[in-house]
Amino acid sequence: MSSSEDAPEDQAGSIELLWGLRDRQAKKQRPALSVDRIARAAIELADTEGMPAVSMQRVASALEVTKMALYRHVSSKAELVAVMIETAVGAPPELGAVPGGWRARMEAWAAGMRETWRRHPWLPVATVGRRVMGPREIGWTECAVAALEGTGLSGGERMDAVFLLSGHIRNTQSATAAGTQPWTTDRRLNPLIEDLMRTRDTRFPGLVAATESTGESTDDSPRDNGWQFGLDRVLDGLATLIADRAERDVG
Repeated sequence: MSSSEDAPEDQAGSIELLWGLRDRQAKKQRPALSVDRIARAAIELADTEGMPAVSMQRVASALEVTKMALYRHVSSKAELVAVMIETAVGAPPELGAVPGGWRARMEAWAAGMRETWRRHPWLPVATVGRRVMGPREIGWTECAVAALEGTGLSGGERMDAVFLLSGHIRNTQSATAAGTQPWTTDRRLNPLIEDLMRTRDTRFPGLVAATESTGESTDDSPRDNGWQFGLDRVLDGLATLIADRAERDVG
């Protein structure tokens, strides 16, 4: 049992262990797999690499589990996308505390949805088509429709107003608007076709003239792909309709 019989390297190992110079703590237990963990791992993939990067195998690898382990919680890619959406949209805003009436509340709602979609640029594409929606996502529509109560608009008109505003938010997101127009987000012609439209083809004089004056603005705000302009016009139209209804009811 004499320590003198141990090799120097063995002594060094014993000293490290006995005196705490070498950490031999047990490996931390991995957090239990859950739908929430799966959804958040998939969201991180979609946020950083885009929705095409999301697959059951990629999510399983990110969580250091087998793909079959995921199937115990989500049965398919469609179900995975559904829980991703429901998690990413977050809780709907509390518009009742927003002062300033229906317009201020709709502005706050639109700004909140826009910010959510900007944090998760895959959401506008993922939320189209027939699919199952969760209570959080439906709650966003609910609170917006509720914000228009007392305006004189019918139930159908309130829903149409919310859908119209949702469409405007979707259309002004860079991720969904990109590639649908021959000009850039600041309304300048794309350099690839600018020469064609200016010098080789004279069929578009109105568009060329309009894009030449896009730098003229009534304020100092940066270009936003038509976001503020469209938002104001949608709400102005609703304000006119609401005022007409109020006048008709009084009359």
